[in-house]
Amino acid sequence: MTPETALEELQARANPARAEEMRAYHKANRGYLGLTNPQIAELAQSWRAALDVKGRVALADALWQSDIFEARVAAAKLLTQARLRPEDQAAWALIASWTPDFDSWAIADHASMAAQKRLVADPTRLDEVENWVASDHLWTRRAALVSTLPWTKQNNPKPEELAARDRILGWAATMVPDHRWFIQKAIGWWLRDLSKHDPERTRGFIAAHGEAMKPFAVKEALRLLKKAEGAG
Repeated sequence: MTPETALEELQARANPARAEEMRAYHKANRGYLGLTNPQIAELAQSWRAALDVKGRVALADALWQSDIFEARVAAAKLLTQARLRPEDQAAWALIASWTPDFDSWAIADHASMAAQKRLVADPTRLDEVENWVASDHLWTRRAALVSTLPWTKQNNPKPEELAARDRILGWAATMVPDHRWFIQKAIGWWLRDLSKHDPERTRGFIAAHGEAMKPFAVKEALRLLKKAEGAG
């Protein structure tokens, strides 16, 4: 499986009419083929089966460099796996190198899902992600929260997981004054997911920072808690 073959397989499924709709929607100046997410996922799955881990990392790199929307999504899907030994560090370094290229929520979120797997595999990488928080680049900054969503989900967190959870909440607190929509949305998203497993920390964050957040972000953060209170 070569990059040329992979691109040919993507292009063979092109839907020009849908591609134009996607270009207008995403507002990013790159190539679009008009594939659906299930089509991309099916191809990425077949490529994973055909390649060893080193080959997957190399193909993901090449697909990303093509700057075609579907190829970049496929690159992220190639690396969205729990285990990528012995190339785990190479995969993480590649994913982290993509962050300056993020320019739309769709590509950023697919890449961030791949980053989630690599961070869970080695939580010491949170040290690198912390640098993203101070970035002037909207999507890199947002990725610091989207990539760390796994720390919202533990029902019985270990002490080190709780420490990471509090650390990331600290990052979110520093982002509160940034009222760009996608930043506020990410804060609300992180807190909403946290509320399912740690309602007290969610309420504590809103008590401390809610007045400085955009109202829609507060509403999103508390949505599930309000729903549960209403049901009760």
